[in-house]
Amino acid sequence: MCVPLASPLRPSLALRGPCPPSARRSRRRHACFAGLLVMLLQMPSAWATTPDDAKGLWLSADGGAVIDFKPCPDKATALCGRIVWDKDAGKPTDTCGIQIAQLDKFENDAWRDGWVYDPRDKKKYKGALRIKNGDLYIRAFIGTEILGQTEQMRRVTELPATPVCKS
Repeated sequence: MCVPLASPLRPSLALRGPCPPSARRSRRRHACFAGLLVMLLQMPSAWATTPDDAKGLWLSADGGAVIDFKPCPDKATALCGRIVWDKDAGKPTDTCGIQIAQLDKFENDAWRDGWVYDPRDKKKYKGALRIKNGDLYIRAFIGTEILGQTEQMRRVTELPATPVCKS
């Protein structure tokens, strides 16, 4: 075991001798890494999300729909998602106006405790929604969150010009 030279507080260390240069460098690297880790843990997280980060317009992964996430009309503390643009607007397969999510609670950087509706299979699932690196990830699952599917969406600032949803 390598120990540093004796200090006024621990004179008994002088009996073991100084550390070789390679051990001192290694120890400095570990100390530097530990200091950096402590500093990062104490900083407020720049990656932490807030409940408002999910609000706004989001384009689905396939580019076929835009969903508007905002507070629910009947429950202002919950987040609801409604399709406000559909590439099939005006056709029989039109999904305009369909509510696809209601998530009641924001906890641990995610909206959860609600449901997600998949208009493709016309089923409701348990749901969770997270924002990571500026993208929205909505997860639909049965039972536990690990047993589900996630769809990634990207934020858009406006709806595509055509086709236009009537509802």
